[in-house]
Amino acid sequence: MLRHEPQPGRLLAGIALVTAAVLYTGDAVSAWTVPWWALFPLVCGGLWLAAAVGLFGHLWRRRRRRRTEGGVNGC
Repeated sequence: MLRHEPQPGRLLAGIALVTAAVLYTGDAVSAWTVPWWALFPLVCGGLWLAAAVGLFGHLWRRRRRRRTEGGVNGC
């Protein structure tokens, strides 16, 4: 099995969108009541958090890659 780099930003985006889908589905089948405005902060906040974590993860992987390659001077 091929290994891949972990991408926690995509995981957080998926969790936020699946949570919104579950809440919306529960409201649609009348299992519970969710205010119409409640999903906007959940989705927008989840996507902003995912973007921040994804950016941090990208910078961290780039820094780690530079260290293993021997730095800027190649020493």
